[in-house]
Amino acid sequence: MNKNCNVMILGGGGFIGSNLSAYLSRKSYNVSVFDMRAPENPVPGVRYMEGNFFDERSLDVLTEGQDIVIHALSTVTPGNSNRVYMRGYGGDFLQTIHLLDRLSQTRGKLLYLSSAGTVYGRYNDHPFREEDPLRPINHYGSVKVCVETAMRAFNEQQDTHFLSCRITNPYGPGQDYMKGVGFIDAVVKSVMNDQTLEVWGDGSVVRDYIYIDDVCHMLELLLHYEGKLQTFNISTGVGTSQNEIIALFEKLGLPVRVNYLSARTVDAKYNIASNDKIVAALGCTCCSIEEGVTRYLDYLGIRR
Repeated sequence: MNKNCNVMILGGGGFIGSNLSAYLSRKSYNVSVFDMRAPENPVPGVRYMEGNFFDERSLDVLTEGQDIVIHALSTVTPGNSNRVYMRGYGGDFLQTIHLLDRLSQTRGKLLYLSSAGTVYGRYNDHPFREEDPLRPINHYGSVKVCVETAMRAFNEQQDTHFLSCRITNPYGPGQDYMKGVGFIDAVVKSVMNDQTLEVWGDGSVVRDYIYIDDVCHMLELLLHYEGKLQTFNISTGVGTSQNEIIALFEKLGLPVRVNYLSARTVDAKYNIASNDKIVAALGCTCCSIEEGVTRYLDYLGIRR
């Protein structure tokens, strides 16, 4: 696969998709983005297509002339999936099966952006590996597992080339920190608005945070992967606690006011994903949490 190949990003208007479209465009790929609406600040050189993924006719538009489709779309989130789970199963999952069927006919490659933070579960004290049992902690993760299972069946029976990319906790430029979705963005939001940060528990919860540029780099390398592995963790393999994130912000000149609350039972204490497989297969590296957070804060222009 050469760098002039045609790449379609489904759901390319989101945090990961918008960064990835810009990254691949700079690398001279022919990038198209399919989403409900074009972004307010389009990336130069990227072709934008507006449409509804759940319209059957959209699959022809999505796949026509495309060498690779990157599936970054989800209509549910970890936070709302336990309330609107039928949207995930009856919408996202079923239409993705139609997409897999279509790509099996056109022989297009697929990279599906899954979620290492939700598919493995919470019962572990060591970095998750791709072959570990999957115990999704919510319906968001369960939908991801359903899609991954279907992809493996297509790969086995239709000889397709579908890859699952289990991303841990991405952060960096382009994320809407005002929503405070991830912990790093929650800290950014509290600092930017001079608010007290609420931490559920004692701050010992550990996550595998990965800078968005490293996510894009790993996904680009997987565009060219032709091996037999079907699933890769997109991760650093290194855990950082909430208290360590807070201490890092303070080290970088941004004191954080913290209010520690009672721990929530829904929060996994430890979630790290090994990146041994993708490093061995493709030789990629990741920046440290200090380097990534520093770059993010410099981008936001809030370091003191």
